Amino acid sequence: MSPSPALPPPPVSVVGIGADGWSGLSGGAREALREAEVVIGGARQLDLLPPECAGVRVAWPSPLRPAVPRLLAEHRERRIAVLASGDPMFYGIGRALAEELGPEALRVLPHPSSVSYACARLGWPLEDTEVVTLVGRPASRLAVSLHEGRRLLALSADASTPATVAALLTAHGFGPSRMRVLEQLGSEAEAYVEGVAETWTHAPGDRLNVIAIDCRASQDALRLGAVPGLPDEAYEHDGQLTKRHIRAATLGALAPAPGELLWDVGGGSGSIAIEWMRTHPTCRAVSVERDPARAERIARNADRLGVPGLRVVTGPAPASLPELSKLSELSGLSGLDVPDAVFIGGGLTAPGLLDACWEALRPGGRLVANTVTLESEALLAERYRAYGGELTRLAVAHAVPVGGFTGWRQAMPVTQWSVRKPSASAPGDRT
Repeated sequence: MSPSPALPPPPVSVVGIGADGWSGLSGGAREALREAEVVIGGARQLDLLPPECAGVRVAWPSPLRPAVPRLLAEHRERRIAVLASGDPMFYGIGRALAEELGPEALRVLPHPSSVSYACARLGWPLEDTEVVTLVGRPASRLAVSLHEGRRLLALSADASTPATVAALLTAHGFGPSRMRVLEQLGSEAEAYVEGVAETWTHAPGDRLNVIAIDCRASQDALRLGAVPGLPDEAYEHDGQLTKRHIRAATLGALAPAPGELLWDVGGGSGSIAIEWMRTHPTCRAVSVERDPARAERIARNADRLGVPGLRVVTGPAPASLPELSKLSELSGLSGLDVPDAVFIGGGLTAPGLLDACWEALRPGGRLVANTVTLESEALLAERYRAYGGELTRLAVAHAVPVGGFTGWRQAMPVTQWSVRKPSASAPGDRT
């Protein structure tokens, strides 16, 4: 007689718990915690459970994410409950568990999130409120969301976050913004303080807090729109900058979409990669720049303009392209081991550069190259004949004083080649 197949392990219960603790849980959530043989969670969350939850209590170590597979494997044959703050699937542990075990192995029992509580207290429509988490992430991420009249909720890392946010708002020209810090939402100790960012003097309060921001720009704040083509003054640069109108046309040709990865080769000041990432929170980019001073400048620009996740590789292309592949793999996002788009803003005549970028590009991906020199233009014309795509001349002129009158000053024209890589490509194939 063949042995009976092994029964699958019981599903892992993922229980959201709020600052109100045990009293705020539903009957189903309480039952899951009573029946659990092992309860995993943060030390603060575990302390909220009563003695009737008799399972072994295991506190998450730090760092948490690498420990998830090990702890789940150690207790695989036991009934596991995992505690999460609020809604486990909203910036919570639920995502890591779903990635590790698969959604079908989870039983998720959510609790109202701090965002739901905050919107309820403020009277803000949840669907119109943008949320930015600063838990384990740089506060500079908030900068990309700063627009006059917008309402933002920032999820704080700790008690010091409100002061950090107030300083950031002021530095970015949003000092007049109203801030409200809501603490211990949902508990009997719930409280809030409010003030204006540029005059924020409140001492750090409770570490469990959410920051509500009514964005108000100062009169002299530099306006940064939501589409590509930011003012040139938004960037620190030494002249190596894709200018505003050419930049907008270039991003239009690159056509970023959520979740895609860009390689920005010859980063200069990083403007193309930065504005690629600003189009959607899930867009990623890696920039390669051979000059160390410019590479550092790219990182500063990215941080100031709200995309600190931009990765910068210092070194010449194409020699540095293998390093770009390694960084893509380190992103931890499936499907991003090869670029969805490549922009070449400099160094086109470097031997092997264009071929290396074309080979690295995924099938169906886009390549855009800009140049102002005749030598590079001839190279792009050759590739246009071989691969097709679009070859475009971009010319911009600005009105300037001419004596007592006004005339046009022509900028150097830019030749742009944009092409989509077919599913199966060989030299001579046309799109």
